[in-house]
Order: sequence, then structure tokens, then C-alpha cells
Amino acid sequence: MILRDPPGLMQLMFTLRGSVLPRILPRLLGLSALSAVIMWIDSALFTLPHTNAAPFAVFGIALSLFLGFRNNAAYDRWWEGRKLWGQLVADMRALGRESEIFVQDEAARARILGYALGFLHLHRMNLRRETDGTAALAWAGRDFTATPHPPCAALDAVAQEVAAHADDGFGRKTLAERLASIASAQAGCERIATTPLPYVYSLLVFRTTYLYCLLLPFALIDGAGWLTPVFVGIVAYVFFGLAEVTEELSNPFGTTVNGLPLNAICRTIERALAPRLQQEAPAPLEPKDYYLS
Repeated sequence: MILRDPPGLMQLMFTLRGSVLPRILPRLLGLSALSAVIMWIDSALFTLPHTNAAPFAVFGIALSLFLGFRNNAAYDRWWEGRKLWGQLVADMRALGRESEIFVQDEAARARILGYALGFLHLHRMNLRRETDGTAALAWAGRDFTATPHPPCAALDAVAQEVAAHADDGFGRKTLAERLASIASAQAGCERIATTPLPYVYSLLVFRTTYLYCLLLPFALIDGAGWLTPVFVGIVAYVFFGLAEVTEELSNPFGTTVNGLPLNAICRTIERALAPRLQQEAPAPLEPKDYYLS
């Protein structure tokens, strides 16, 4: 995630960190160059068909509406992912408090919180398809990575400790409900991660955008003249930029610059639970070059 103050004029014009421009620049240059070739053919070799801008205005409005709908769907996924991780932060903090109240055995309480932190890192790894389980092992003291579903194995270990050491009755019920809430947030994140936006949306958006930008020079030849490649590049930047932003936001748990800062969220929870484990709270993660991982 990019964290920075509102950009000034120079930053707006030249900042690349957090922008989709580097990924779409080859397409923009290619379409602008093709527009220039079309202009040269029309002026030097033979006259190409010229159209007016009215059909492209209607076409552009329809494409903009579809891109807006797709962008809203992608942002909903991003925001739901952030809310689910916010729920995990609240549930982990509450688990720390409730374990103090309902688990009298100090060693068992330490295991519960250690396994919970191990679950958190394993959950992050699962969402990002990562394999480095160092952080999970450091907190849990057990290696769950060889199990069929490591996050669930760690959460099951928490449940076993609760069943064995929590106070009978209300204590076990309270902790069981807390674990159910954690599991619900976990399942919500996995649903987002394993259910991408329908492929037909991406196919339709990119096909239509390419078609629009390839035909646009024929509508601008008369009015824009040799500025046609510039206008085509600007229009392509808007449409392809929106499409690329949608691709990033639709996968909120990725490691792109616009993905959710899962490492920083995990560190926030570590800082909340470390004192309950009689450990020094680690320092919060800070953005590097405006990027918070």
C-alpha cells in the first residue's frame, strides 16, 4: 500500500511509485505509434476512411460505464478484505484479554496466544501464496506448514488448548465464539482470494478498449491532425489505466503497491499481544519509499 501526503503538481506529473503507468506504457506507445502511421498513410499514400466523433462518443460512454462498474466491483473486494483483516485485529486483541480472564494456566495462555500469532502469519502466507514460515514458527514454536491447511491446523491447536485449560462453562463458550469469529474472517479472506472477478469481464474490457483505441484515429484525423497520436495516447492511458487498477484491486492480498499491507497489520497484532507473552513489542513497520508491505 502506498502511504504519502497529497501530491503536488510536480509529483502528480512525474511520480511513478504506485502508478500503473510503467505497466501500460508499452501499450500507450504502441497505440500512439500506430496512430502516427495511420496519419502518415492518410497524408502521404492514400486517403483512409474518415468518420465523425459521434459514434466514438457513444462508444466511449458505454466503455466508461462498464469500466466504472468493474472498478466498483474490484474496490468492493479490496475494501471487504480490509474490513476482514480489521476484524482479525479486533478478535486477536480480544482473544488476548479473554485468555487472561478465562485461562488460569500461564503456560497454556502463552501457547494459545503463540498459536494464534502463528495462525495469523500462516493465514497471510496462504493468501499470498508464500512459503517462508519463519515468522509463524517463531511465535507458535511448532511447524504447521506440513499439514494440509496450515492456518486451520494452528487454529485447531488454539482450540485444543482452550478445551483443555479454559474455565468450564462461560469461559469456554466465550473463547469458542471468539475462535468462530476468527475462522469466519479467515474464510471470508479465502473466498476473496480464491474467487477472482469473472474472466469474461477482463476479456471484454481489454478487447473493447483495444478496439476503441485502434479505431479512434479515424475519427480524429480531420479535427486533431498530427496531434492525433497524442490524444489517442491520453485516451488509452485513461482506459487502460482504469483496467489495470481494477486488476490490482481485485486481488487485495497481493504484494503489488496497491495491495493491503498484511505484514504491517500482522505487526500491529504482534505489538498488541507481545506484552501478554512477556516479550518486548516489536517496532511497527514503516513505509519504505512510501510503500507499506
